[in-house]
Amino acid sequence: MAVTVPLPRVAPEDSPGDSPRDSYASWYEGVLGWPVGGGPPARLVTGIRFDVLELPADAGAELLRRPVATGPVALMGRRMRFLVAAGSADELEGLLDWLEWGGVALDLTALGAGGRITAPVPPGHPEGSPRGAAVWLRPPEQGCEALLPSLPGPGQGAGPRHGGAGPDLVRLVAAAATECHRARLWRRTPLREREASGQPLAFS
Repeated sequence: MAVTVPLPRVAPEDSPGDSPRDSYASWYEGVLGWPVGGGPPARLVTGIRFDVLELPADAGAELLRRPVATGPVALMGRRMRFLVAAGSADELEGLLDWLEWGGVALDLTALGAGGRITAPVPPGHPEGSPRGAAVWLRPPEQGCEALLPSLPGPGQGAGPRHGGAGPDLVRLVAAAATECHRARLWRRTPLREREASGQPLAFS
């Protein structure tokens, strides 16, 4: 008598033959509407729906402890990536100059038009997070682009071009620059002095 072997079960978001990382691209394109270029692993295109502010993970960890509004935040290896409004990458150099950080080695960079970042594992993905994969620390949601840190429009207050208190992007860049500088000094502090201070050595 012939024996019928059932077909293997496939996760709803994956189609037969897709690898887990192929399904990453499907999630970003289908759920968030974000353009994906290249891969595997899938790579998110910057400069269209968002730009990225990138800094060392130790500085980023301290930045997340501050009462500063952020958008989604991802971790890839020893780098942390903060999503900001599209077009913000072009403002970074001018903001740092205005905040009097110009010329200081901060290891604070931005990716805008034409850039790519490795797509983090989508939130709740059944495959979990493979070793070394980019992961979300503060995951994105549909429509989050409207709430990303940005400079204000004309007549909305703040920033180097408008005067007054800084908008979200200015506050975020100011805090990021401060933490990058502190982390750089901390890394140059002898290990014996770090241990004596009693502060955590995470990401050091």
